[in-house]
This record gives sequence, structure tokens and C-alpha cells, in this order.
Amino acid sequence: QESPSNPGFNINVDRAQAQYLGLTERDVTNSLLVMLAGSSQVAPTFWLDPQNGVQYPIVMQEPQYRVDTLSELQNLPISATTTAVPQVLGAVASVSRNASNAVVSQYNIQSMVQIYATTQGRDLGAVAADIGKILNDTAHDAPKGSAIELLGQVQTMNSAFAGLLFGLLGAIVLIYLLIVVNFQSWSDPFVIVCALPAALAGIVWMLFATGTTLSVPALTGAIMCMGVATANSVLVVSFARERLEELGDPVAAALEAGFVRFRPVLMTALAMIIGMAPM
Repeated sequence: QESPSNPGFNINVDRAQAQYLGLTERDVTNSLLVMLAGSSQVAPTFWLDPQNGVQYPIVMQEPQYRVDTLSELQNLPISATTTAVPQVLGAVASVSRNASNAVVSQYNIQSMVQIYATTQGRDLGAVAADIGKILNDTAHDAPKGSAIELLGQVQTMNSAFAGLLFGLLGAIVLIYLLIVVNFQSWSDPFVIVCALPAALAGIVWMLFATGTTLSVPALTGAIMCMGVATANSVLVVSFARERLEELGDPVAAALEAGFVRFRPVLMTALAMIIGMAPM
């Protein structure tokens, strides 16, 4: 959680006094940036080495050991292009101590306070679901005009899952249309695609049996498994269709296709399993 009591200095510029001396708040800000953070914050300057063609930044900054007290901070020179004589900070502004947030963050152009959390011993999806439930239960306790948002890796995970699920559904539709063009039929591709729910059930069962959480690699493997299941289904259905034209008996054609194509289907499935085992 961000610290709300980080020590700092509040510099309040006297506009009337600054205008009388020919200065503006912009001049004070630029001078302080150059002195405390370096000239690269206001006017970046580079030197080009003619021998190797490399650009080196040139930064001018007040040494920190010369600004280690409040009085030295008030004696920092403030200059502007409209004035020839520089002034000191104490002549145009007052410096006071205050406490502020250690990090100033914004979300949708609104100030925000971030509370960081990480998972331990549990997957991100389950933790995010529990946190979301707590946020929904305590939403009425939030002050008026404020909102609580769950950000971070949860958003990345949700967007990745949505993209992969959309890709999975799109792959099924495209596979079906491609098989329709190949078989010149609407019924045979439908029989082939009917094998995908069984493959999906096997995917869910294996994830549950191995205790694997639903993740991007798991969804990627699911898409690959769908492709292999479709290829195996094409092998069986195409052979059964050929035997049906010869035998005329759909049951005998289906049984023969199952026995004959069992070895190629098994080899294809084992090849995918062995190839994905390192993942």
C-alpha cells in the first residue's frame, strides 16, 4: 500500500512578488527542475562525438550536498529570460514542510490510491474472484464519488482468456466451413464436428485430474487438441463414407472404420501428447 505520509516540501509562490521581480511560476518551476532534477527535464541537450557518432546527454544539476538544508533550498537562484538579475527562491516563495502520498497515480484522469496484492499458493483467477466478491459486498461503504477497481494482471488474464475463447469458437466454425467445402456436404462435417464436445470433455477431465488451473497455456493446448480431434474425426468419417458406398450398411461401415483407423488415430494423438508434454 502506498504511504500517505511521505515527507515533502510545499513551495508556495507569491505571484505578486514574483511579478514585481519579473518572474512567473513557470520560471520558478523550471529553475527548480534544473537545479534539483537536472536540465534534461526542461531542455535536453546532447553532444555528438564526431569520432564514433554517439550522442551523449549533457545534464546540469545542483550537487545534492549543496542542498541539504532548508536554508540552502531557499537560496537557490531563480532566473528567467526577461530578467537579467537572478533572484533566490526565498524572495518569491515560501517553503514549508508537509506530508503527501509517496506515489501520485491516476486512472482515467482521476487520482487514485493503489493497494498492491500478490497471490501465494493459489491461482490468480480464484484470488481475483474472491477479491471481486469482497469488493461487491463492500461497494456501498465507499465514499461518494469514489470507486474501487480491480486492476493489474487480472485485466491481462481476462483479456487473454476472452481472446483465446473467441479464437477457439472461431476455429470450430472455420474448421466446419472448411470441411463443408472439402466434403461438399453439410451432414458429414456436422458428424465430424460432433467429436469436439467429447474432446472438450476430455480436456476438462484431464485438467481436473492433474490439478492444472485454467491458464493461457492450457487454453492454447485446448485449441491444439481440438485441431487433432478434428483431424482424427476426418480420418474415421472419410473412411466410413468410402466403406458405406461399397458395403451399403452404415453400421458395418462405422465398425470397420473404427477398427481400421484406430491405429492412425492413436498415433496422431500420442504424437500430440508427447510433443506437448514438455509444456
